Amino acid sequence: MTRRISRQLRIGKLTVGGDAPIVVQSMTKTDTHDIPATINQIKELEDCGCEIVRVAVPDKEAAGSLATIKKSVSLPIIADIHFDYRLALGALKAGVDGLRLNPGNIGDKEQVARVVAAAKEREVPIRIGVNAGSLPASFQPKTPLAKRMVSMALEQIRLMESLDFDLIKVSLKAFDVPTTIRAYQMIADKMPYPLHLGVTEAGLPRTGAVRSAIGIGVLLYQGIGDTIRVSLSAHPCEEVFVAYEILKSLGLRQRGPTLVSCPSCGRAEVDIIALAEAVSKRLEKIARPVKVAVMGCVVNGPSEAKDADVGLACGKGKGAIFRKGKVVGTVGKERFLEAIMTEIDKTA
Repeated sequence: MTRRISRQLRIGKLTVGGDAPIVVQSMTKTDTHDIPATINQIKELEDCGCEIVRVAVPDKEAAGSLATIKKSVSLPIIADIHFDYRLALGALKAGVDGLRLNPGNIGDKEQVARVVAAAKEREVPIRIGVNAGSLPASFQPKTPLAKRMVSMALEQIRLMESLDFDLIKVSLKAFDVPTTIRAYQMIADKMPYPLHLGVTEAGLPRTGAVRSAIGIGVLLYQGIGDTIRVSLSAHPCEEVFVAYEILKSLGLRQRGPTLVSCPSCGRAEVDIIALAEAVSKRLEKIARPVKVAVMGCVVNGPSEAKDADVGLACGKGKGAIFRKGKVVGTVGKERFLEAIMTEIDKTA
């Protein structure tokens, strides 16, 4: 795949766009007024691999919390601003690393200009975050939704460029996957700025992960996208896990283990589903890339196990353990889990 090369910018100490790795982002789900809870969740996100975190700023008090939060964490902080431009000014004063502005509910050009001037002075990037659900009803009402989203983003880009500001990132999110894909495809060659990908309000983990993987995955495969966020009704670390799985599936980033496991069928002579679930649970504590195969029969088992860093090809009551393509032992089914974890530890 050939990646769209966007203009690079810095968010805190992180480089976004150009040939930089695609960045994984999430958002805190705590009440920003609760400073200890928000700090704790940001640290949890850092531990699970999140690289940028967005924090909701619903009011003046929340904006006032940002300075303390920023001083207590290492991840770049993006302030999520809606409706009131003064919250953006307060967030900038607190030292945030970036802003997200929704042009659908901050439409006054003079107010946007004041925010842009303050961001320019501090060299802080602004994401123009267009959401399908918050477009003004009066904005090009007869135009197809994806085109409306693109028009809104381009209008804001032109405004910021007219103010001599180019530290811009753009997102165009909808719940509807085809609309999201079309919007990003339409804008990709119309401006040079980095694109933040996501399917908004994707839902609970089981369905939301699928919806996000399709929407984000199609765009990434087409070379579009510089940062991603998977929006799930779940703990934000679940969003980060799914984001990395999307990137790993396309060979774009490697973080943490990749588990290959067969779906099981009538040929399996062990409970491969329970075993795979147990291995997956143990792998959660590992951050380094390692490919692990848990296979249940002789059809694909030996080949997949041989191809992995560590693999188990199960048979009747026993299984062969592979490491880097070679059989290193045969174990009984009561030792399957511990044997495969022992070999994984040896790959560290």
